[in-house]
Amino acid sequence: MSDASATLAADRRSPFRRDLQLLVGSVRAENRLFWRTPIGAFFTIGLPLVMLVIFVAIFGNDPIGTSYGEFATAQFYAASLGVFAAASATYTNLAINLTMRRDDGVLKRVRGTPIPPWVFLAGAIFSGMWIAAFATTLMVGIGIVAYGVDVQLAQLPAMIVAFLAGTACFATLGVALAAVSKTASSAPAIANATILPLAFLSNVFVPLDDPPAWLNLIGDIFPLKPFAVAFTEAMSPFSDAPAFEWDRLVVLVGWTVIGAFVAARLQHPFLREGRTSVTDLSELFEVNRPGGRIAVDWTQRKVHPLGFFLGWRGNPGRGRALG
Repeated sequence: MSDASATLAADRRSPFRRDLQLLVGSVRAENRLFWRTPIGAFFTIGLPLVMLVIFVAIFGNDPIGTSYGEFATAQFYAASLGVFAAASATYTNLAINLTMRRDDGVLKRVRGTPIPPWVFLAGAIFSGMWIAAFATTLMVGIGIVAYGVDVQLAQLPAMIVAFLAGTACFATLGVALAAVSKTASSAPAIANATILPLAFLSNVFVPLDDPPAWLNLIGDIFPLKPFAVAFTEAMSPFSDAPAFEWDRLVVLVGWTVIGAFVAARLQHPFLREGRTSVTDLSELFEVNRPGGRIAVDWTQRKVHPLGFFLGWRGNPGRGRALG
């Protein structure tokens, strides 16, 4: 048939299964977009890795004084820079990407597709957490292989819980920052102006052995230090298993609630409006590509909206050629 809407068939899947498949497809699309943006991948994963190598080369791998005790340099930086990479993958990347898509009209056009807004937003969040997991695992793995970093198996659950609490917190704050930022150009400035100074005050870039009380207070109030402390203590050879830092985790949960409240209170533009009915979407199911037009079968969810709203690069999905 020439009409793209005729390709739509009755969807017999349960709503839960349908939305779950949409969510998986959304996460995959977000991951592809991340790796196809080299500058973002470098600052999220490459820069912390380079910093790890440089810091160990400059300071050596001898024990240094930290608030956790005498740590080998690599032991400290593998954990702290892994936390920084995780925060960048969630907080910074989410804030920048969502505001850019909002200003470019991408979020408005996504609302005109059958994908529920919460699925699209959750896909961006889970993708950020997956990238954070990759970056942190890479940092710790290189620390173990190249520098002899010690990780106790009995403390692994505490590391996982700290990671999940920290990334969930910073992902929520990233969405809140996207709601606060008025323009896409202001989001990177606000994100970096908040996270970089805190990294110096939160046992991330600099191991603070005996800092002034006011520095401790600032670090303890904001979420980066609780994330760094909870994760690093779980990696510490001086900690007794299971090494959960419950007081730090409570701070992270509190900031998660604050971020969710701010995003909801300010009515994030993407969540404020509903989406268009599927029956009104025949024009959205056709896009122009070299060699002809493509009709997307949304009932099979074979192409994610980002595939055509952010450009056809590689093979984002399958469709039926219209000629």
